[in-house]
Amino acid sequence: MPFSTPRPGDQSYDGLLVADDLPDGWYMPRRFPGERDDDASEQIDLVLGYNDWVATESQRETQSASDENETTDGRWRYIEHDATHTRVMIRLQRQLFAVPEEVRITGVIYLPWRPGDPITSQLLRELPTARIEAAINKRLFTMKRTETITGGKIVLPSGRKVSERDLLKPLGDPKKVPDFYELVALQHGRLTQQGNANPSATMAQLNGVALSTSQGWVTKARERGLLPPGRRGRAG
Repeated sequence: MPFSTPRPGDQSYDGLLVADDLPDGWYMPRRFPGERDDDASEQIDLVLGYNDWVATESQRETQSASDENETTDGRWRYIEHDATHTRVMIRLQRQLFAVPEEVRITGVIYLPWRPGDPITSQLLRELPTARIEAAINKRLFTMKRTETITGGKIVLPSGRKVSERDLLKPLGDPKKVPDFYELVALQHGRLTQQGNANPSATMAQLNGVALSTSQGWVTKARERGLLPPGRRGRAG
């Protein structure tokens, strides 16, 4: 991910979160959390005790990559809701060991507009954290993936061209179709863009195969770096 020179008060200076990542109704104030001109993420972690876990030498040797991802170099970003003026700080964490690399939300601070207003479970459920996370990773994945479009058609690595309207047609036999898993990724991506809640299930219907088969295709596409990593406990 490219880094630019930090500009005073600009929360989007490092590309970790940009305005287009936010759902309708949410916006990112220009300055960092607390209306500061500098990124105070480390100080926020310190105040919250988020960084008070110190590993022993033996623990560091056995600590998994995912643990490291969850505890190092998080960045807090401040967003607001237009209508309610709800203020939310989200802690964004680069998952450096994921393939491909992704970003996850590893902390949330919820602040009602008026201090003292109650926070209900319904309000917390309505926080668009999953959508923000998905939008960030879709943007980063698109930035890293090379995709050539010539004359309105997508050019696959083999040189074969397919039109966008053909992406939802049956994909054929993976042993006989060149660029099969590129097509799997494109079909899955198209369904996701359409808001499909379970693209793997829809792919199974489109291709006349069992759900486990389409899920296997998607898994292999992910392993090849053609799709962003899936999230635990989520369909598709």
